[in-house]
Amino acid sequence: MDVQPKSMHGIWSGRWTFILAATGSAVGLGNLWKFPYVAGTFGGGAFVLIYLVCILLIGVPVMMAEVLLGRAARKSPINAMDHAVVASESRSAWRYIGWVGIFSALLILSFYAVIAGWAMDYLILTVKGALFEVSGDEAVLLFSNLVSDPLRLILWQSTFLALCFFVVAAGVQKGLGRAITILMPILFILLIVMMLLAVLKGDFFSAWKFLFAFDFASITWRAVLEAMGLAFFTLSIGMGAIMAYGAYMPAEASIGRTVLVVAILDSAVAIIAGLMIFSIVFATPGIEPSAGPGLMFISLPVAFGNMAGGQILGILFFFLVVIAAWSSAISLLEPAVAWLIEEKTISRQRACVILSSLVWTLGIGTVLSFNIAKDIKVAGLTFFDALDFLTANIMLPLSGFAIAIFVGFIMRDDLVRVQMSDLKIKYLAYWLWLLRYLAPIAVLIIFAMGIYDKFSSV
Repeated sequence: MDVQPKSMHGIWSGRWTFILAATGSAVGLGNLWKFPYVAGTFGGGAFVLIYLVCILLIGVPVMMAEVLLGRAARKSPINAMDHAVVASESRSAWRYIGWVGIFSALLILSFYAVIAGWAMDYLILTVKGALFEVSGDEAVLLFSNLVSDPLRLILWQSTFLALCFFVVAAGVQKGLGRAITILMPILFILLIVMMLLAVLKGDFFSAWKFLFAFDFASITWRAVLEAMGLAFFTLSIGMGAIMAYGAYMPAEASIGRTVLVVAILDSAVAIIAGLMIFSIVFATPGIEPSAGPGLMFISLPVAFGNMAGGQILGILFFFLVVIAAWSSAISLLEPAVAWLIEEKTISRQRACVILSSLVWTLGIGTVLSFNIAKDIKVAGLTFFDALDFLTANIMLPLSGFAIAIFVGFIMRDDLVRVQMSDLKIKYLAYWLWLLRYLAPIAVLIIFAMGIYDKFSSV
């Protein structure tokens, strides 16, 4: 019988700490920014239903597999895959799943910190009252002034990465665990308060009707593909974070039930954020729910600046965005930090310094791609566009696909069953079928469409 290995980094204090940590990793700018505008673009309710089905049938099975790999080894994603490959006597090429995950996480963090810095800047602007009675043209100018100032962007990027550094450097229990148990309740409380204020100040009825009125005539194959992609990426799958957090998961916790709770919380945050944002949007003349990527930094500031109590709503909203981004970002830094500690036997603090410095340096490329170097492009892509495309359209789908295939077909059956021992035989069979067949096919479709969309427009 295999003995459950011990983690040199520590174990979460309980099942709910893992749930909050994994939810914190999953809940980020995608829930508060991308989900509302994508739902708005593709017609609301019917899209939401398809998104939730994809979460259940695609996202949850792959996320369970990633947690399983982490907990089976109690190591960083790179060494967790080494452990699984050796134990399963499989080809060494499967080891690269861990490397791709960690590399993806660091690349994503490098530009994620810059975008999170925008939210920090807007939080300060809102506190100062700079959004009061702002027009659409003025909102565009505010955003343009921000992204065209590299020193201002670097200041906020550095501040955000410093916040991440201090949490991760403190360790699994005293840093990550303690931060998550504080940040996530704050996030949920802010979300509820904003939801109540949106009901009082906005047009909640129109928002509810928009998100939950099922007009299947508006659904196209493009909408289905978008829902599949969003469902996969909103759970932070394929970037090593969930595998690393799984390594700290208590042995007695059920992977299936725990991941399902994470998926429910993640989806609930996205839907509540959608209701909250669309309540404000529908209460503000001239702003459309399909406003696109500019919804957060252009359309919403106009709405906040022109409604009663808008400043309070704006402050709460951008504070919420910062908290969500922070809880996600620390999960992107942790996998690489854990690997450095395991391999180089250096302190956690030193590992954090090395990796934070690397991420900060790489992030300068993203900063400059919005101003000084915005006209420098390769295949029509700026530095930021290239990183975003590489991670979202190539690395993460391939990583998720490889995880599904490895756990579904390659990993030793008894090793899988040890980690999933709480599942009844029929549910284990359902999960394996989804993992082996439906999830890989869906991920390959996401991958193919992402490549096609990018190069067909060049």
